[in-house]
Amino acid sequence: MTRKTVTITDNATGKSMELEVHEGTLGPPALDISNLYRDFGYLTYDPGFQSTASCSSGITFIDGDEGVLLYHGYPIEQLAAKSSFLEVAFLLLYSRLPRQQELEAFAAKISKHTMIKESLRGFYKGFYHDAHPMASMVGVVGSLSAFYHDSTDIHDPAHRELAALRMIAKMPTIAAGCYKYSLGEPFIYPRNDLSYCGNLLHMMFSLPSAEYQVDPVAEKALDMIFILHADHEQNASTATVRLAGSSGANPFACISSGITALWGPAHGGANEAVLLMLDEIGEVKNIPRYIDKAKDKNDPFRLMGFGHRVYKNYDPRAAIIRDMCYQVLEKFGDADDPMFELAMRLEEIALQDEYFIERKLYPNVDFYSGIIYKALGIPVNMFTVMFAIARTVGWVAQWMEMIAEPNQRIGRPRQVYIGEKRRDYVPLEER
Repeated sequence: MTRKTVTITDNATGKSMELEVHEGTLGPPALDISNLYRDFGYLTYDPGFQSTASCSSGITFIDGDEGVLLYHGYPIEQLAAKSSFLEVAFLLLYSRLPRQQELEAFAAKISKHTMIKESLRGFYKGFYHDAHPMASMVGVVGSLSAFYHDSTDIHDPAHRELAALRMIAKMPTIAAGCYKYSLGEPFIYPRNDLSYCGNLLHMMFSLPSAEYQVDPVAEKALDMIFILHADHEQNASTATVRLAGSSGANPFACISSGITALWGPAHGGANEAVLLMLDEIGEVKNIPRYIDKAKDKNDPFRLMGFGHRVYKNYDPRAAIIRDMCYQVLEKFGDADDPMFELAMRLEEIALQDEYFIERKLYPNVDFYSGIIYKALGIPVNMFTVMFAIARTVGWVAQWMEMIAEPNQRIGRPRQVYIGEKRRDYVPLEER
């Protein structure tokens, strides 16, 4: 096979260098600049890493221009319509779809690890009573390495797999604990006879004094949202998990770092921002004024839940979740709740407005998932926690892939220094 290269030349010195081209199975090729500074004396400058591939990965592929999202080659539309979250989790971890017997065995392993240590349950009491659930989750997940020493040897494949299974299994239990603690209600133990999402709903909404029946529509809606949120290539939180993992940190610490990155309103907090935006708009009659504000470059107001940094076309996940959103609203939506009417009217106007159509500012997955969560009775401060449950699967899959790479090295970005040049210290009395 012919080696493909690109030659760059420094016009000032006439010095040239060949950069090898790396091509994946899909997507644009990448220039190998790993020796650029050593051999050519230059760094690259790419704020936000918009044109930088930080790794090779076979897990997720995105084509933002065409609106394509694939997990190990499988279109997200097919997985959302035909699969289950645990089946997708198996796919992300093991690079293939399971057979029936394998899926049942995998689900049994997850159920086996849903409990958390009793002393870990007491860890919640160290938080202030009105702590944000994401703050509690960061702390509790980060503490897991203090309880599970038998799965922190990152060089042992069996340890890595056990840590991954534990993280996937325990996240709903940890999340439900964050919710219950914020309410001052007793924690509910997981039940192995329920599905992954059914168990989460049970732990969040049941009480020791009253039986709770998991609604199949709510269960299906959560399962679909979790499939759509399971992984999304090298986003901020996934890149954070990989960067932390490259230092050799234990897997629980790495996932905790990902949760922290996810907490930002520009990332996992986007669906929470959608509800806050709807609350600010207030009434349907106010929509035209806020649409005008969104079009005004000098106005700081932005329509949250519209458009996407990666997708320059319609977010493929939004098309899937939109139908589920209407099913959930039909079953659980309060006809007298003005926020639901406001959201649907805003969607309708934005899809017909030439300004948004020309700029391809379509409703994204965060717009619809926020509305679904609200209809299911999940409070706004739990939205990002729900996102973290789903994304844990992608985080552990990406972490396992990275650790297994033979040439894996610690991440160490460079910088363009713009500070003061060298200067000598002046004694305090002489300044």
